[in-house]
Amino acid sequence: MRRTLLIVSLLLVRCSLLLAQTFTSSPIPDSVFQRMQGRSFPEGCTILRSDLRYLRLSHVDAEGREHVGEMVCNKAIAQDLLDIFRELYRQRYPIERIRLIDDYEAVDEQSMRHNNTSCFCFRRVSGTQKLSKHARGMAVDINTLYNPYVRTDRDGHRIVEPATATPYVDRSRNFKYKIQKGDLLHRLFLKHGFTWGGAWRTLKDWQHFEK
Repeated sequence: MRRTLLIVSLLLVRCSLLLAQTFTSSPIPDSVFQRMQGRSFPEGCTILRSDLRYLRLSHVDAEGREHVGEMVCNKAIAQDLLDIFRELYRQRYPIERIRLIDDYEAVDEQSMRHNNTSCFCFRRVSGTQKLSKHARGMAVDINTLYNPYVRTDRDGHRIVEPATATPYVDRSRNFKYKIQKGDLLHRLFLKHGFTWGGAWRTLKDWQHFEK
């Protein structure tokens, strides 16, 4: 009898958590846009505010703790991201934090060191003058500390971003928040038409999915 009551109690807790989950998309509220101005949305930004969407996303971290995060993305991928993150939450795929990069003054290195997951930021591709897919809100970086950007420059020097992520360049190791080919997150993003930076040949960007 006690075992039955325990199972019922656990099921009720699980149902209440599922009912409390948050997955919403809306035009950028004024309060959020104020946070973005001069940061992810700098003066001279060529992307229209009306082309962006503000998402609120439930997620769980590696310890199973529940959170509701914030993300700004292009309206073209808003529904994709809602569907993907809803399934990640349902299957308890761990994502440590989802905060606007504006909370880090739109400094990518700071956001990545904090293992933050984010999308829109009007900036250029690292080491180039080309606008990043993030500048249009068409790319997402996930669990960024444990899935770094890695390339070798013309002098043969290896560049790792964030700089604190060197221990996670060795992808043969097992560690929390690691994105792997064929895992749930990888499959979901590819199913929705995204490409993965971890599959690129000339450099690796294991955190990065773009469309």
